[in-house]
Amino acid sequence: MMNETIISFAYVDILISCLIAVSGLISVVRGFLKETMSIVIWLSAFFVAVSFKDVISDLLNNLIALPSLREMTAWGILFVGTLLIGSLINFFLGKVIKSTGLSGTDKTLGLVFGVFRGFLIVLAIVIILPKAVPVSSDAWWLESRFIPFFQSFETVGRELATLVINLISNWV
Repeated sequence: MMNETIISFAYVDILISCLIAVSGLISVVRGFLKETMSIVIWLSAFFVAVSFKDVISDLLNNLIALPSLREMTAWGILFVGTLLIGSLINFFLGKVIKSTGLSGTDKTLGLVFGVFRGFLIVLAIVIILPKAVPVSSDAWWLESRFIPFFQSFETVGRELATLVINLISNWV
């Protein structure tokens, strides 16, 4: 009688729950500002590397003869350099947040951000995995209670991904 009242979850549902929870916990620890700044820093590093690799590549002309290696090196220098500068900025902003007493709000918003990020990660996996690997007919996939929920967001997810890709490609 007791077993009938317990909701049965497929192992994949437990894994999905854990992924979202871990993402939320990481963001609580780091806080909203650090999480959003991290995304901004990574996007900025990509933008800087793509935008200015030719300038640095020209400076490396006498040092690296192979054009492809020269461009990859220039891209890497810019990308890593931007990440390092961004990390320093992120560190100092974290100190400012701590000193202003907003850390509770920052951590609460961080939790919301982390759960949303976890949701997006699971959504991406649910959209991409069946196209890469034949999982659609596997028992664990079919028994999941959460996968159909995430699949209901597939159209919106695809439209959002297309919008972001177009935005980035127009920006670069």
